[in-house]
Amino acid sequence: MEAKKEQKNVKTGAELLVDGLAAGGVKVVFGVPGGAAIPLYDALYLHGAGMRFVLTRHEQGAAHMADGYARATGRLAAVLVTGGPGATNTVTGIMTAYMDSVPMVVVTGQSDRAMLGKDAFQETDVFNLMMPIVKHSYLVKSAAEIPRVVAEACHIATTGRPGPVLLDVPRDVAEELAAGPGVGEAVAMSLPGYHPVARAYGRETLEQVAAALKAARRPAILAGHGVVLAGASAALRALAEKLEAPVTTTLLGKGVFPDGHRLCLGMPGVYGGAGANLALSECDVLLAVGARLDERVTAIPERFGRDATVIHVDVDAAEFGKMVQADVCVEGDARAVLEDLLPLVEKCDSGEWQKRLAACRRRFEATTGGGASERQPGGIRPLAVLRELRAQTSPETVLATDVGLHQMWAAQAWSCAAPGQFLTSGGGGTMGFGLPAAIGAQLGRPGTPVVAVVGDGGFQMTLCELATMVVQKLPIKVFVMNNHYLGMVRQLQDIFREGHFSGVELEGNPDFAALAKAYGATGLSLRRHADIRKVVRKALATEGPVVVNVEVARREEVFPIVPPGHPLNEMVFERPRRGRGRPAGGSAAAAAAGADEAAKAVTDITKEVH
Repeated sequence: MEAKKEQKNVKTGAELLVDGLAAGGVKVVFGVPGGAAIPLYDALYLHGAGMRFVLTRHEQGAAHMADGYARATGRLAAVLVTGGPGATNTVTGIMTAYMDSVPMVVVTGQSDRAMLGKDAFQETDVFNLMMPIVKHSYLVKSAAEIPRVVAEACHIATTGRPGPVLLDVPRDVAEELAAGPGVGEAVAMSLPGYHPVARAYGRETLEQVAAALKAARRPAILAGHGVVLAGASAALRALAEKLEAPVTTTLLGKGVFPDGHRLCLGMPGVYGGAGANLALSECDVLLAVGARLDERVTAIPERFGRDATVIHVDVDAAEFGKMVQADVCVEGDARAVLEDLLPLVEKCDSGEWQKRLAACRRRFEATTGGGASERQPGGIRPLAVLRELRAQTSPETVLATDVGLHQMWAAQAWSCAAPGQFLTSGGGGTMGFGLPAAIGAQLGRPGTPVVAVVGDGGFQMTLCELATMVVQKLPIKVFVMNNHYLGMVRQLQDIFREGHFSGVELEGNPDFAALAKAYGATGLSLRRHADIRKVVRKALATEGPVVVNVEVARREEVFPIVPPGHPLNEMVFERPRRGRGRPAGGSAAAAAAGADEAAKAVTDITKEVH
């Protein structure tokens, strides 16, 4: 009887892999098939009941879709591609997820075991190639180990600090027979050394944190993506309200603390707001939770928080001291830490501090976007479009952005009441992310409106996924902020490189509205300021996928900005004036002159609101 029972559980490695993904909670698989992956796709076709497969037009798009799905839902998705170029095409998407701690399982087909190391057709050392950009990497050597390996991959991807995990599966392993677990039988994992814990701290550490916060007169909280990943939004709000401490949120933390809350100061950093940057510059106690404290947030890491007691909370101890030396480090899950800390803290005496920060916000609110009028000759102001878009969409709408000037405009204009409503590439800064991420988000949250805001540069890197959007009948509204430039690079060249616009003009842009129609979507154009409300309303009211080509002002730039080499409390609020006698060429002297000129335009926000 026992022998017969084992015989019933014999399956191919590919079938065992599909079973393992289903057991790991995977509901959606994104990918493009190929020769080495055919057995895996056959198993998905025959045994993947309850699992949706989405054919993408490029493997990078598949990885970004799995990423967007995970960010919008908190659930795990999988990527399934072939070997060689199929695997290497996922690298950008995997790196993007790794930098932002997003869980996914990536399965790549591989040459037969006997061909490994012999330069067989499409054979690539994917295991080592991916090693720096995945949380863990497997080269599967036998079908018998697939149940364990898949269970481990799903566990590793979603626990501790989340991230992508790679499974490289040779074709003959996928076809090999092996006994799998019985129905309802648990799969034993072997993960020596991997023991993520929610609480790697003691009560004495929390008491030290609570004492520092009690003594604070100028407290500030910096909440990052780790708070989102931990589901700690409610705990963060409760702590901030009990302390009466203002909260700043990183680009990836946007929404974890409601933008309309009286204690919310918005996003800090190089492209952050004046109030948020002042808070981080002058606080006497800083509680940084689930934030990497990277240079985009700190500007000059060695000068960041130097007059404050810095408390750094993170689930990954590798982040401690990487950029900023904190006074107190608390290793643990953000939700666990905040919930454990809440009973120990008391209200801070921060009344004067709150008034000062409020005055700062009022003083500099009008400078967001450069302080120019809403109407500008030669094109539309993108902030006007984004504000109208926010006004006409429901509070739960999900916005996915690409990377560039439009990303920062969106961060300024798009208010969020909850996490998972603002999806963007942070650490990777990956152009081409926006459209496929929106597709993944819409598939994960089919009843929620999803909008993608992209630049003309990034959009053209993955616009082939318009076909995926149309085939899947997804009602995503895509707004292309078309300024015919790689705008963020152009702005930096304008301010700091004497206006030497090298390699940034996008000549030959297509008619994006016509292109959308060619793919089967609705295409609209927006060229006049007076038509903003009407076109936005039409786009949102139109059934199915829509692409709106927005002809924005070509020289529109993002302000405020912290110049390179300057601290957070020194921000440029408008394009610096240029004088005569500037050094010529791209020399070091010219670069230094550009920085000096920017420095002359720097406003010390500390003095402005004293």
